[in-house]
Amino acid sequence: MASTMKAVDIKAGKGPASALHITQIPKPTPKDAQALVKIKAFGLNRMDLLQREGMYPVPPQAPKTLGVEFSGTIEAEAKNAESGFKVGDEVFGLAYGGAYAEYIAVSTHMLIHKPKELSWEVAAGIPETWITATQAMYLVGGFSAGKSILWHAGASSVSIAGIQLSKADNASTIYITAGSQEKIDFCKSLGATAGFNYHTQDWAKEILEATGGKGVDVVIDFVGQNYFQGNLDVAARDGRIVNLGALSGTKLPAGVDIGGFVRKRIRFEGSSLRSRDEDYQGKLRDSLVEHALPKFIDGSFKVPIEKVFPWEEVVQAHELMESNKTMGKIICTIG
Repeated sequence: MASTMKAVDIKAGKGPASALHITQIPKPTPKDAQALVKIKAFGLNRMDLLQREGMYPVPPQAPKTLGVEFSGTIEAEAKNAESGFKVGDEVFGLAYGGAYAEYIAVSTHMLIHKPKELSWEVAAGIPETWITATQAMYLVGGFSAGKSILWHAGASSVSIAGIQLSKADNASTIYITAGSQEKIDFCKSLGATAGFNYHTQDWAKEILEATGGKGVDVVIDFVGQNYFQGNLDVAARDGRIVNLGALSGTKLPAGVDIGGFVRKRIRFEGSSLRSRDEDYQGKLRDSLVEHALPKFIDGSFKVPIEKVFPWEEVVQAHELMESNKTMGKIICTIG
């Protein structure tokens, strides 16, 4: 068995998309409860862009290679691997890093058997986005049937998952924000009740008007600074705001009014999936398998794919994600 493999690396350790290139690195060896998976496809995520630029806090156990979600075939196992997996199994899963490569050593606690109904590309686009949406919506946001919810960046992969989860679990209303009417219409086709164009509309004002001043019970935000005041304004009494990112920055301008925290008893909580331990992530995997996997199999849940690239075109894949024009996953295939 070869001791090296091909993987995507970054020239000088960090840089623009053009710094990505495929090179040879040592092939990992599975240990403890890990399996060695030969990768067929991997999904791109916003954190990959930030990590490429040296702006993402990578967990200490993560390899330097990019990528956290993938699909492929188990080639070897360590002695403490979960009993439900064996060499030759087709799987998809979540990792701390290392998916932009021919092989990955990953905990079997974070693997899922790939149903025959799912392609390699679709399976690779599920783990990070759907588990993140599940975590944000239920574990952090406290969502339950009958509550209203707002998903910012509505056409992002996490919000695409969140819209469908919200609809399946009987949200009273599902609001989204997006940067074009095309994206709003796309989100409505997935189950969103209404959408607001953040370029042309005052989304906070219009959501308050749409709810008769009540606001929404759960807000899921990736934007940060620019949306902080608006989120406080639209959060309902006893509402929860879940912050998953800060694409517009982390420092608030003078004049931000935080009175809503006390007046409306709002809870604001940040969260990150990648920094969580294996036990926490494993429980989320189990939840995904129990509640969502049957709906992927029967077609109730969709995984829209914007474009599939051969991994030799990973530069173009990153550039497409940076364009902010996508409505679905970007996937790279190997071989």
